[in-house]
Amino acid sequence: MKIFITGGTGNIGQYVAIAAANKGHEVSVLSRTPEKYSELESMGKNNGGKIVLKQGFIRDYDKISEYIRGCDAVIHIALGWGNEPISMCMEDTVPTVNLLEISERAGIKKFIYTSSTAAMGHNRRDMEESALLMPLNLYGATKAASEAYVIGFTEYCAEHGTDGDCVEMKRNIIRPGYTFSNPAFKGGSSQLDRRFRDITDAVVKDHPIQLIKNDGTQFISSSQIAEVYMAVLESDFNEHSFLALSKDHISWERIARIALEEYPKSRSTIELYDKNYDPDPMLYNVSKIKREFGLEFSGEDEIRKHVKWNLEESKRQLLSK
Repeated sequence: MKIFITGGTGNIGQYVAIAAANKGHEVSVLSRTPEKYSELESMGKNNGGKIVLKQGFIRDYDKISEYIRGCDAVIHIALGWGNEPISMCMEDTVPTVNLLEISERAGIKKFIYTSSTAAMGHNRRDMEESALLMPLNLYGATKAASEAYVIGFTEYCAEHGTDGDCVEMKRNIIRPGYTFSNPAFKGGSSQLDRRFRDITDAVVKDHPIQLIKNDGTQFISSSQIAEVYMAVLESDFNEHSFLALSKDHISWERIARIALEEYPKSRSTIELYDKNYDPDPMLYNVSKIKREFGLEFSGEDEIRKHVKWNLEESKRQLLSK
């Protein structure tokens, strides 16, 4: 299968690109600076697959139209950003809609959109894919709006009272939660959130680790979430959403304790601030990926690997000063 991926050098995308190539697919990855990620191309040479970097950014619509010609699938992972409603819409939702239409016109068979649990808003107990989308911020609203276009693009508009041309492209959505990763290759990406590194910096420097009591989530690693992308890609589903999180809630306090276990000479202590977070957390219901694909993830082993990597980075930075 020939696959075009946006965001394929990022936290999630690097692992999706490698997973697809390892399954023998031919992968094109859109990158603003492909020269920075040449090692990614070499990661895709197993099992007959291939990764090729294509220069451009998400609003280079003419380039994208050329790049996806002859492809079978598009996986849209790239995130645009803005600080106000208009800029957020113009930087993220509008490019998503353009990519959706370009893909359909190019005859793409499968389109996978990367949304977020942020589109769903406040976690309601046992919330699953069919829950009403009630975003709490512009990021969530942007994702929810893009989801609506992806699912609602069933036909082109026509005159009032007449049907438009039907869309043949299968369109599905993956909603990750908190996704973390070690770089998949030298110079690769990790998540932008500093909390893992803040913990390991404190551990290495013997500083107090200040955290909120009972704060945590259903962490999932990028290598795990790549399995969800491959399952959706190789399925016949259409107009479905899939939550992609681990089944377990892990607290930041637990992550700090893992860091202390891995660096036992640290004299750091954990200071917990009580903001009345429920000790019995409300979990997303991730039974759909287990039911449909046999996928079920636990986060702690992957978190330990990520903590170890962050500890090495914290030690390296400390020694370089």
